Amino acid sequence: MSKTYSYLALGDSYTIGEGVPVYENFPYQTVQRLRKAGYQLYAAEIVAKTGWTTDELQAGIDNSSFLNSYDVVSLLIGVNNQYRGRSIQEYTEQFESLLQQAIRFAGSQANHVFVVSIPDWGATPYATNSGRNAAIIAHEIDAFNAVNKSLAEKHAVHYIDITPGTRLAGNDPSLLAADQLHPSGKEYTLWAEKLASGMQKLMSK
Repeated sequence: MSKTYSYLALGDSYTIGEGVPVYENFPYQTVQRLRKAGYQLYAAEIVAKTGWTTDELQAGIDNSSFLNSYDVVSLLIGVNNQYRGRSIQEYTEQFESLLQQAIRFAGSQANHVFVVSIPDWGATPYATNSGRNAAIIAHEIDAFNAVNKSLAEKHAVHYIDITPGTRLAGNDPSLLAADQLHPSGKEYTLWAEKLASGMQKLMSK
């Protein structure tokens, strides 16, 4: 009997797909791509909420119930730490704790965990229209991503860098949801392609 895989997605607005239908968020699209490729997967289990920072995601995890383990876990968190002006030091400590937890959720198999980089919302019309400095936001997002990438390498998990693509949104409205801030289903498709490709390599072993 073929295996049915479980997938846990931890994050914030970018994981639930704020501003787009549920079937367009990247965890949903990832599962659909893998099903079309012939793999059996349960629906993605998502613990995420718009606006969450690292400590709020931790509280959300603490208030949720989980399976004993998952075949794959993704973690994308930090944009709201940057948005609220929280420190890199705090992010480093809290992200590493979340990442270690994600690895435990994956049955302590680090290579079954995928860290997704933080999008650059400074490239969006929302940022421009609210008078924010795109260059400063980009610099700060890069600093937060340097932290999550180095921690991903330290703990030997996969790292998916989707940030460069999100910087094209200022010149391509089709990459954004109606709120001119969050990604569109089209943008999430690009993330899902990368994540599904990584997951497929694990599942075909």
